[in-house]
Amino acid sequence: MSGLFRALGRKVLFSLDPEDAHGLSIKALKSGLVPACAAHNDPALRVAIAGLSFPNPLGMAAGYDKNAEVPDALLRLGFGFAEVGTLTPLPQSGNPKPRIFRLVEDSAVINRLGFNNEGHDAALRRLSARRVHAGIVGVNIGANKDAIDRVADYVAGIRKFHAVASYFTVNISSPNTPGLRDLQARDSLRELLGKVLDARDAQPGVRRPVFLKIAPDLPEAGLDDIAAEIALHPLDGLIISNTTLSRAGLKSGKNRRETGGLSGAPLFERSTIVLAKMRQRVGAELPLIGVGGVESAATAIAKIRAGADLVQLYTSMIYHGPGLAGEIVKGLSAAMKRDQISTIAALRDCDVSDWAEKVLPA
Repeated sequence: MSGLFRALGRKVLFSLDPEDAHGLSIKALKSGLVPACAAHNDPALRVAIAGLSFPNPLGMAAGYDKNAEVPDALLRLGFGFAEVGTLTPLPQSGNPKPRIFRLVEDSAVINRLGFNNEGHDAALRRLSARRVHAGIVGVNIGANKDAIDRVADYVAGIRKFHAVASYFTVNISSPNTPGLRDLQARDSLRELLGKVLDARDAQPGVRRPVFLKIAPDLPEAGLDDIAAEIALHPLDGLIISNTTLSRAGLKSGKNRRETGGLSGAPLFERSTIVLAKMRQRVGAELPLIGVGGVESAATAIAKIRAGADLVQLYTSMIYHGPGLAGEIVKGLSAAMKRDQISTIAALRDCDVSDWAEKVLPA
């Protein structure tokens, strides 16, 4: 599939505006035109964290399925879980177009979408309709750009989706909503976590895990503050990381100066270093999800060895096609068999010290 995509499908899609191509891919998944991946149920790839059992450690990151239109279609591609959103209480159009830019030489993308989505009610209708389906589907929640009380928007997300979310991701790390990353500051984070977790605990029924998604551009002191606040709250895990404002090491001349968050292959090193640094700070018990530059079984394993329990991708599927998830899962399984490892969790943290000692790219 990926070979055919690179030969034909990518050429067609890359002739379109990136946002139009994305919309076309969503329609293809909804219509069933994209073939499902053969089920690959390898017990060695199962991961149990935060009260959930993941069939494999590879997930689709938030940002692709913004409106919860195709979570089950994504799971059928081979992903062990899918994350929808970011969802805000009210619909919003996001930033002016154009707002997605390919950096082909770097296998990267810059976006400044700005949480464009149809709002809570539209997503809730779709997620409620899929409740009969199996599979882990997380809900990534955010705040409207013009919200007077942004913390209240996150609390509203917990209340709205508690019955239909496998887990929540509190996204305070997008660079495309002005002031959003300020919520990572310690005092603001204390208020946010306190109110969000109180709202979660007040919901009836199953206790839903809550993860916090942070930026890869935080200084060491910022990582210290986040770790300190996490120690004071019953958070279920961290997702590391969102897109970066850094443009270090890019090859592409075209589009590299566009504003917005950079994702894809160039983010791998930075995000993995931050992942390892946070693993050292939070200890062995807190689940971590590694995101940024995952494009193969080897990069997924590197994230796990640097401290991740699970990994997510998005941008690499733009460059390698819908068969990528299945290929990575098969590659992970083959690596476990080759190295005679009974569970992928045994690889976690093997290289934390090496990664944590690296200097972040300028």
